Amino acid sequence: MNALLRIYAIFSKELTQLKRDRMTFGMVVMIPLIQLMLFGYAINTNVRHIPVGVVDQSKTGLSRVLIQTISATQVVKFTEHYINVQQAETAIASAEVRAVLVIPKDVSQRLVRHQSVGLGSPPSSDEETSRPVAQWVVDGSDTTIAAAIKSLRNMPLAELLSKPVNRTTPTFEVTLLYNPEQRTAVNIVPGLVAIILTMTMIMFTSAAIVRERERGNLEMLITTPVRSIELMLGKIIPYMFIGALQVVIILGLGNLVFNVPVNGGLWQLAGSTSLFITASLTLGLVISTIAKNQLQSTQMTIFVLLPSILLSGFVFPYEGMPEAAQYIAETLPATHFVRLIRGVVLRDVEMIDMAFDVYWLAIFTLAGLAVASLRFKKNLD
Repeated sequence: MNALLRIYAIFSKELTQLKRDRMTFGMVVMIPLIQLMLFGYAINTNVRHIPVGVVDQSKTGLSRVLIQTISATQVVKFTEHYINVQQAETAIASAEVRAVLVIPKDVSQRLVRHQSVGLGSPPSSDEETSRPVAQWVVDGSDTTIAAAIKSLRNMPLAELLSKPVNRTTPTFEVTLLYNPEQRTAVNIVPGLVAIILTMTMIMFTSAAIVRERERGNLEMLITTPVRSIELMLGKIIPYMFIGALQVVIILGLGNLVFNVPVNGGLWQLAGSTSLFITASLTLGLVISTIAKNQLQSTQMTIFVLLPSILLSGFVFPYEGMPEAAQYIAETLPATHFVRLIRGVVLRDVEMIDMAFDVYWLAIFTLAGLAVASLRFKKNLD
């Protein structure tokens, strides 16, 4: 009986402490709620409305009807028009679009031939039998996007033909860039850089100020002439070298073990990685100025890490998410770095060609440093 009373006393004490710790209680409720919403609502492997472009070399009414027919599938959404294939491939490299439909000048003749061969009429030559109606040029670095576009390869064109066609020749030719073998490792390894850096960089710095407070060093820092911004910079600079080491390990082993190519320049890779490391470190510092103890800092790190994994495009395609989830994803540094690292490593893109993601990470870093410095100064008061 006495043992039960003692257990009840400890139980009451823990319950009272949990009630007082609003941050922990909020995480107990919010983490499962957010996971449920992310997995049930935002995560969607059935990709629709993929942004694509078109190079219409025919410029006829038939080519416009072909575009409308493809759009009706809702698999893709035509957002851009390009003059030539070279311009289109540049747009794919900079992630402006995920694929481009190239409609040849003789699309009308190809459609007629497509029907006549399917109905059993003898072709004029072997070359004519192998010609598809048009060609898809696809960013193959994302295997899910590539698979969705490839599903249109044998798309029927009954609306454009007077009679149904039964043939083995595909309607569209599909050319996969950057990952023609469709190896998953090529897509996963660069994205893994973003996730591991998010996890470690935020975790390292999220407890930085909290640790000083718990060890009793905060009072000493108050009496020193060190400014808030100087303290913040001093906290993040050592971890930048740790982040750089992690990038070398991941990409180096990825290249040796999984044969993942590193096509981009070293300076482009170093610049984009440095931007993301500093952005993640400053986010950790902001968390550190909010949390009251290391337990809370860990909980808040997990709170940021889960959406970064699920919404950044690392596992699930960004295009498959609802619009509301995409807005949330755009606020996360990991989303912008996943685009940058895949562009630099796989597509040999220069940072200037992905200026939006570069500017966003830079602005996020400056804003994070400002907020962390102001909050630390507030704590001193």
